[in-house]
Amino acid sequence: MSKIKRRELKEKARLRRKKRIRKKIFGTPERPRLCVYKSCKHIYGQIIDDTIGHTLVAASSLSPEIREEIEELKKKGGKTEIAKAVGRLIAKKALEKGITKVCFDRAGFKYHGRIKAFADAAREVGLEF
Repeated sequence: MSKIKRRELKEKARLRRKKRIRKKIFGTPERPRLCVYKSCKHIYGQIIDDTIGHTLVAASSLSPEIREEIEELKKKGGKTEIAKAVGRLIAKKALEKGITKVCFDRAGFKYHGRIKAFADAAREVGLEF
């Protein structure tokens, strides 16, 4: 099996898992949804109120607030350290807006590595899942 075919199959499986998860998770104004997406290079997080379909808070590894730290973090621990920084950033932004409780949407990704680091860092700052 070629690499491209294998990658397509993995992505299809992830999207099936995502669909299954999204059936159960719904962001409300009291408890919005924290959605995480990771690409090969970057990680993104959004806090979404699904009742009105608006993103309340967003952060990523491309955010200007942590852009300067990225080079240091790459040397220190790679993409996992960057995921922790993004998790802390989104939690700080959420707390500033008065959001303390969220439901976590891992978007079909396994809960380990960068996704787990992101979630743990957000919890450390004070976000409740």
